[in-house]
Amino acid sequence: MTITVLDDSFPLARAFTISRGSRMAAHVLSVRVARDGVAGQGECVPYARYGESLESVRAQIEALPHDIDRRSLQEALPAGAARNAVDCALWDLEAKRAGVPVWKLAGLEAPKPLVTAYTLSLDAPEAMEARAREEAHRPLLKIKLGTPDDMARLEAVRRGAPRSTIIVDANEGWTAATYAELAPHLLRLGVALVEQPLPAGEDAALEGVARPLPVCADESCHDRASLPGLRGRYDMANIKLDKTGGLTEALALRDAARAEGFRVMVGCMVGSSLAMAPAHLVAQGAEVVDLDGPLLLAADREPPMRHDGEGLHPAESALWG
Repeated sequence: MTITVLDDSFPLARAFTISRGSRMAAHVLSVRVARDGVAGQGECVPYARYGESLESVRAQIEALPHDIDRRSLQEALPAGAARNAVDCALWDLEAKRAGVPVWKLAGLEAPKPLVTAYTLSLDAPEAMEARAREEAHRPLLKIKLGTPDDMARLEAVRRGAPRSTIIVDANEGWTAATYAELAPHLLRLGVALVEQPLPAGEDAALEGVARPLPVCADESCHDRASLPGLRGRYDMANIKLDKTGGLTEALALRDAARAEGFRVMVGCMVGSSLAMAPAHLVAQGAEVVDLDGPLLLAADREPPMRHDGEGLHPAESALWG
């Protein structure tokens, strides 16, 4: 088997800004695994927040033995972007060699279109209100917050999109006191959940704070080993394949989280349809789906995942799976 790693970049339709910074393109690594004339592919987004870079993740992948399989991969690499791209490429290769879709190989039901959140980047309140008005037709909006001026931004978005359901992502930007102060206002404005209000590692503060609306772990939830640290602190777990290290662990984490009483959100880094395709399988039945990566791009892969009034449709096999 051969393993090829490529740097790819996809321009964004507009700047994507969170409390940690801004970008104008999605920089990803694409992995192609090939055997006997058949190839599978996967994509990952190395994330500096987790100590990853394009260079470090490429080095991890290129150091793998070329006889690697999905089972041995789980031990060869830790949860993270490198394992994700290879794991998803191996699923795709296995499906194409067998002539059956990945969902059948994984023992899942046939996937259906999913309504996904659409993210509004962090910006000045008046700019966020204008963007919310443009996107007010969408049923679910996700707002990036995590600053001292968050109430003004939230009020502005609600004015712009009075009927959309809103979820909030603080990206570790609040303190426990900030969350306690804002929670009644979030309820008043119809916010459905708050994602990662406190920095990962400071989760214990949530044990003594009332959670009048669901609190979802993102940076604090990577794989099944994360679950004990979420008990009594979070109500939901945000599953992202770049954190779990691929589809294999993501499916296992989803089942384990549900077994422990957590509701499930399935999210993404800003990537192309190739990254969303396997996540779309994990997201079947999730309480919240946040797979808007392709919707934020000015140009996507071919063939892209289709998005219409029904939601985000499963990928064509020519793309993945």
